[in-house]
Amino acid sequence: MDAPRVRFAPSPTGFFHVGSARSSLFNWLFARRHGGTFVLRIEDTDAERNREEWVDGIIEAMAWLGMSSDEPPVRQSQFADAHRVAAELLFDQGALYGCDCTREQIDARLVDKPQTGYDGFCRDRGLPKAGTALRFRVPDDGETVVRDLIRGDVAFPNAAIEDFVVVKSSGAVLFALSNLVDDRAMGITHVVRGEEHLANTPKQLLLAAALDEAEGAPQPVPLFAHLPLLVNEQRKKLSKRRDPVAVESYRDRGFLPEAMVNFLALLGWSPRGDGEIVDRATMIEQFALEDVNHSPAFFDVAKLTHMNGAYIRAMAPDAFVDACRPWVSPEEGAWAPADHEVPWLPERFDEAVFRAIAPLVQERVATLDEVCAMVDFLFLEHPARDQGAFDKAIVAQTGAREVLADALSAFEVGAFDAVTLHETLVEIGDRHGLALRKTQAPVRVAVTGRAVGPPLFESMAILGRDEVRARLAAALRDLG
Repeated sequence: MDAPRVRFAPSPTGFFHVGSARSSLFNWLFARRHGGTFVLRIEDTDAERNREEWVDGIIEAMAWLGMSSDEPPVRQSQFADAHRVAAELLFDQGALYGCDCTREQIDARLVDKPQTGYDGFCRDRGLPKAGTALRFRVPDDGETVVRDLIRGDVAFPNAAIEDFVVVKSSGAVLFALSNLVDDRAMGITHVVRGEEHLANTPKQLLLAAALDEAEGAPQPVPLFAHLPLLVNEQRKKLSKRRDPVAVESYRDRGFLPEAMVNFLALLGWSPRGDGEIVDRATMIEQFALEDVNHSPAFFDVAKLTHMNGAYIRAMAPDAFVDACRPWVSPEEGAWAPADHEVPWLPERFDEAVFRAIAPLVQERVATLDEVCAMVDFLFLEHPARDQGAFDKAIVAQTGAREVLADALSAFEVGAFDAVTLHETLVEIGDRHGLALRKTQAPVRVAVTGRAVGPPLFESMAILGRDEVRARLAAALRDLG
């Protein structure tokens, strides 16, 4: 195969959708696999819906995922003149014709008729192109075949394709033609995109043939690959109104880009072997469009979360600490997750303390946004207390008051390391006829404010003798 040129062509009308990210990734993998070029084209001609911050969001999210464009991004608006020239050629050739029908007029003509869509009313009226919509004159018979690398040949009877609008009465050139012109101008060899575009493809092929005839110079037709639909747990198409689909929101929750890329790659494709966690080099080596399944792919957030946890646990300790920084000690001017506030004062954060607790936390979180709640008891002067946990583990538990009092006394002297603290609580539990689980529970809630968290004895050793005893005393005072 000659080096392919592929493009990812999103419209900047909102956050970066996970379906768009999957399309971008499959284009990127295909280009890397075959030594080709991956290009970003921003389809920015819908001025009413496009916003420049969405463009920035797309570029930033793609960079976060590690699949930036190989060339400077281009704008569809750069090809606006070529769109108009192509439309004029097609009109002059007779492939397009003017139509002034309103939707209401079309619907009225089709009442009590089995036909749907446009009825060809203006085909032979000879209307001028100025001030009218321009429709494509679809052949009455035959079929248009889409040769798809994933789905095989897909045939569309021409009789089932209405004379579709190519240029609006306002002069705006619509997707079918503008997309075709852009791909030709950029030398795109393969069009890899979502299943929802499959129905557009026969229209683009018909336009391409007509444009070849009008220009008198046939051009190569790109090969197509339409990726499977992404569905939620109800097996319904992912919806931005109903499902968490913004890539930025996953980044802000502390999903790692490596985990997200690995998960997205599995939405329709599988690596060889039994394992699903594969690095980027393996994906590039093994990826083939022909291996992509056309069945709907389940966007399983639980699976993504589990995979992210596995990636977190595999990180080097220093890399984990660095990855956590936006959530625990954001640097001035650096990226920080949206809607996240560190609950302690900056001066109370201690890098050495966090590095000491980090390995214990790393084994227990699935996303980086969980880290803050795991370690806040170390940096807050008065840690938030889970009152429900306090009532259950201390107020309602038999012997809890005695355990806290004995621990307060025992921790006053002697070594204060995790092993010694463990042995001391075992002795206290034996004295009161309590299992270690029952002995730990009130101490954990008194010291950390919660019923769950990092290992208790290591946490107390890091927190220090004075602070641990002060919190045990405060819990006893609250008991009266």
